[in-house]
Amino acid sequence: MRTVIFDLDGTLADTSADLLAAGNAAFVAAGHPAPLTSDDALTAFHGGRAMLRLGAGRLGLNWDEDRISLSYPVLLDAYQADIDRHTQLYPGAVAAVERLRGAGVAVGICTNKPDHLAELLLSRLGVRGLFGSMIGANTLPVRKPDPAPLFAAIDALGGDRARAILIGDTQTDRNTGLAAGVPVALVTFGPEGQGVARLSPEALLDHYDDLDRIVAPFLEG
Repeated sequence: MRTVIFDLDGTLADTSADLLAAGNAAFVAAGHPAPLTSDDALTAFHGGRAMLRLGAGRLGLNWDEDRISLSYPVLLDAYQADIDRHTQLYPGAVAAVERLRGAGVAVGICTNKPDHLAELLLSRLGVRGLFGSMIGANTLPVRKPDPAPLFAAIDALGGDRARAILIGDTQTDRNTGLAAGVPVALVTFGPEGQGVARLSPEALLDHYDDLDRIVAPFLEG
């Protein structure tokens, strides 16, 4: 079975505004000003703890990892309460996934977003039913860039690891592919733009209209 696995945040959907709002909510709940701005979208796509580290440093707070961990659940609760206020799927994403499915390609998701939040967001966006597998941050004891979650997303679809590709947006996705021996296409419509080319992925994806052409050579086995 030919298989295409997608990252979620920054790859299928621009979740940055809602993630940053949740990060700011965690600082406000702790009695501080909101330090994060729309310019911090790239950090948002690296996860909640990355946002907390950035914000704490910007505010001059001496937060160690234990203190970050105290605010992390506050961030998650704020995010869950308003998970899809601004989030949008990237242009052409749904149509591209539907074309793959129509061509007999299995599609799944491998994300470092907590499972319950990934499931909630996909349902709110109306696309959960398009994906045959969904591996999140706590599905397994490890997360990306460990290759196990990617393998699990492929295997759950009955996929052939030698005829699979990961679509992502960050160095985490690139490193996951390297660890798994699975090719990676990185999107260029995220906050880094063409800057992701520095990671030397097997392919770059400029728009979802091009997805079929980009993935085809890697699915032949």
